[in-house]
Amino acid sequence: MSESNGLPQDVLINIPDNLPVPDDDGACDHLPGLALPSLALPSTSGTSLDLSSLSGWTVVYCYPMTGTPGRAIPEGWTAVPGAAGCTPQSHSFRENYPRFQSLGVHVFGMSTQSTADQTEAAQRLQLPYALLSDSGHAFSAALNLPLFDIAGMRLLKRITLILRDGKVVKHFYPVFPPDQNAGDVLAWLDAHL
Repeated sequence: MSESNGLPQDVLINIPDNLPVPDDDGACDHLPGLALPSLALPSTSGTSLDLSSLSGWTVVYCYPMTGTPGRAIPEGWTAVPGAAGCTPQSHSFRENYPRFQSLGVHVFGMSTQSTADQTEAAQRLQLPYALLSDSGHAFSAALNLPLFDIAGMRLLKRITLILRDGKVVKHFYPVFPPDQNAGDVLAWLDAHL
């Protein structure tokens, strides 16, 4: 397997051309100022995490699902506006992670995938931060986050939350293109911290 930048070539995935651009349907307009509920979410760090208990600044990028080697993506995946691009989005947050650290900002990814699937992805993608599982949909239901259904799965639409002391300060929705999300978040943080 060839490598580039120390990463196996199969994890250097680009966003496909001609993806449908998601529309802002207003599904997240209620989020600014919302206090997070106290929920223990399983994480790839091996412990549970309650985002409402974190002090300071936190970024949570929610994504539909990360593909798993040997498992086909759902039929019609790239036709769903905003669905494709989870791995490039994670790459972007991974590459920018030192910058988030220098600002003192916690970073987490979140999907409705199982912790086992997320652990595989976190290891394969060499993510320096934890992924959180909302497989029971408790977090998405409590915040009334937008979801979509495909191939018998109920998945989060792509949204990024900026939190301060357990409260939503800013959200990015829809997120497109996903690989530019980390840079957009950093630009906002630079202007507001």
